[in-house]
Amino acid sequence: MPTDTRMLIGGGRPEVESARSLPVVSPIDGSELGRIADASADQVRDAVTAAEEASASWRRTSGGERSRLMHALADLIERDADDLARLETADNGKLLRETRAQARFAARNYRFFAGLADKIHGRTVPLDSWDAFDYTVREPVGVAALITAWNSPMQLLGNKLAPALAAGCTVVIKPSEIAPLTTLRLAELVAEAGFPAGVINVITGGPEAGVALTSDPRLGRISFTGSVEVGQAIQRAATAALVPVTLELGGKSANIVFDDADVERALPGAVAGIFAAGGQTCIAGSRLLVHERLHDEFVERVADVARRIVLGDPTEEATQMGPVASTRQRERILDRIEQARADGARLLTGGGAPEGGALASGCYVEPTVFADVDPAADLAQREVFGPVLVTHRFADEEEAVAIANATEYGLASGIWTSDVSRVHRLARELVAGTVWVNTYRYSAAQAPFGGTRKSGYGRERGIEAVDEYLRTKNVLIDLSDEVRDPFAIKA
Repeated sequence: MPTDTRMLIGGGRPEVESARSLPVVSPIDGSELGRIADASADQVRDAVTAAEEASASWRRTSGGERSRLMHALADLIERDADDLARLETADNGKLLRETRAQARFAARNYRFFAGLADKIHGRTVPLDSWDAFDYTVREPVGVAALITAWNSPMQLLGNKLAPALAAGCTVVIKPSEIAPLTTLRLAELVAEAGFPAGVINVITGGPEAGVALTSDPRLGRISFTGSVEVGQAIQRAATAALVPVTLELGGKSANIVFDDADVERALPGAVAGIFAAGGQTCIAGSRLLVHERLHDEFVERVADVARRIVLGDPTEEATQMGPVASTRQRERILDRIEQARADGARLLTGGGAPEGGALASGCYVEPTVFADVDPAADLAQREVFGPVLVTHRFADEEEAVAIANATEYGLASGIWTSDVSRVHRLARELVAGTVWVNTYRYSAAQAPFGGTRKSGYGRERGIEAVDEYLRTKNVLIDLSDEVRDPFAIKA
């Protein structure tokens, strides 16, 4: 599945130099898919310069024209959705049926924000004096750096690029070096859609490229999805340059099942919450809280489903869970599992990597369930980012909320109950940017997404996302002909 692995800088595609290149390796079988450029600091600066130079004309481009181009890009993504999905599956090991859905969801995002591009406006502000007129203008922040993670590149980029373009920003995109190929393919589609050169730029590379980008003082916004540690480093660099940041970081989300829940709906919800995407998602319901009257039976049913999950080639329809994204990620997950076992956590199923057979050459981890884990234990507190579930029992709402909120994160949560009053009580009490009720991992272009605490801040998707890429200018006009005392303050 050949793809152009060259970067996109100001409309140009510089060749990948072998001396400054990185391999892209498939987690399915360890094969090399290609080599990408490890951008130098100079190349990163060139990309920011290209975006800066394109900004003046792009911000003056009408909302209608920006909308037209975004719809054209959505058309191309939908046209090539199957190819994009296969490329992303090869790149990060996610199930093909999920990457297909994510390609179409990305297109939906571009269409949603295309509909907002010509509806960005300020307001008139009534003042105390009749002799003055005041209004606000919403303007693009300029150049935005968009940095995405390897777990869902197409969807994550759609969350960022679509509102940035709608707002009138130009961008420099940096995908993870682990899974960059669909972003590089998007660079081809951007040109085909007719976007002016420099509006959208794509750089690739490792830490040097990331540092060069996030420390550039010409940026108007940085939007990052990834780990807490890298997010903190980006925040420090951005603070020095006084660049605002949107951070979408990790999570340790609680999926809470009450004894009045519809168990036949809650069971697949609990399984999907952690084992879909191999647990490699920030919103993973990695902590399953079950009411004590239901706990033992429900958790055993979850473990039984986990035992029967079909690991395998993510391009095959029968496969229910593919590999994790890299050898390094697999080893991190296995290390956490071994530490939990050493700490005395009770393992119900999984806990290792498949040995021998067709899966031995890939980055596979068995679906793993630990029961009755201490809520204060490391496994219950720190994100694993893999197919590892911990379970807790609780006696009442108060205890469920206390356990759910007892982490440094605040990204997502799930409530399974038939009590509508309980739903509203818990929705107020849970520290989370998203509260799902009788569902989990439900995404919509119209619904804002983001977290609090160490899960980050700012919002993606929904109308709120455009605000991340806009700033407000105030204009005040004195309508009187009065000559004023230069040392007096007019109020």
